[in-house]
Amino acid sequence: MYYMGVDVGSVSTNFVLIDSSNKVVDKLYLRTKGRPIKAIQEGMKILKDKYSDMQIKAVGTTGSGRQVASFIVGGDIVKNEITAHAVAALSIDREVRTILEIGGQDSKIITLKDGIVTDFAMNTVCAAGTGSFLDRQAERLDIPIEQFGQYALKSNSAVRIAGRCAVFAESDMIHKQQLGYNECDIIRGLCDSLVRNYLSNVGKGKNIEDKVFFQGGVAANIGMKDAFQRATGLEIYVPENHDVMGAIGSAILAKEALQRSKKTNFKGFNIADEEFLSSSFECTNCPNRCEVVRIKAGDTIIGCFGDRCGRHSNINYSRVPNTASRI
Repeated sequence: MYYMGVDVGSVSTNFVLIDSSNKVVDKLYLRTKGRPIKAIQEGMKILKDKYSDMQIKAVGTTGSGRQVASFIVGGDIVKNEITAHAVAALSIDREVRTILEIGGQDSKIITLKDGIVTDFAMNTVCAAGTGSFLDRQAERLDIPIEQFGQYALKSNSAVRIAGRCAVFAESDMIHKQQLGYNECDIIRGLCDSLVRNYLSNVGKGKNIEDKVFFQGGVAANIGMKDAFQRATGLEIYVPENHDVMGAIGSAILAKEALQRSKKTNFKGFNIADEEFLSSSFECTNCPNRCEVVRIKAGDTIIGCFGDRCGRHSNINYSRVPNTASRI
């Protein structure tokens, strides 16, 4: 019997199955490609060939697409990424005090004390240092992203790269190439500059204390880990499942939610074969005029989100089909 966690982000959609002792028994790392519903269905289709509906005891969702995922799969709990990452890290080591997380298009820092989140910050504005930016630079240098960090460790003298902005960092890299600097020195310089950018923006005003976990897809880049260690003077730990920690946290939270509710909302793996449509409308019931996202399975509305007051998102459409058909 397993608990499922689903983390839907802008770049990747991750699935994790854990057992009752929080051990990861299966995980999927899929590209979202701007189509979160398709990515969710793709993951469910893969899992459908391995597991039965009866083996899934509860489901939790997180990430920027957590509401969409919850409506589609039948989530038992929906939590933000800060909570999910903190829960996952604490399940591995209760002594964690700082979490550095860099994903595909955003980055965050979380500080903890006695197992409780005390502060956090997120950066969703600048792409410098995120996975998508590093992917682009690796492609431009014709170096596999898996080897990017290894190149950085081979450097004997890092080149100073402007890292406060993704545009400036890229143009500065090109300039340094034209000056004849070798790739290893440029890549190490890039890692150093991106870490400086992270610490001065996302980590500004935050106390980075030991023990430090580095999570997210970028944690696989040993060049970034090395740059963080040199910049902070602390040992940086990269968890085994660093790339799916959000999904792990949501699975753990789903397990806890089941202990309270005793019943799961999981809709089963067959949702992989259903047709879903996402659309939006403007609610005119108050001056806020919220843009509400509506998800339909065929002609049936299964859920809405995006409204501030909960007028639409708080409705259980499975119990009020007549209301759903009038919207």
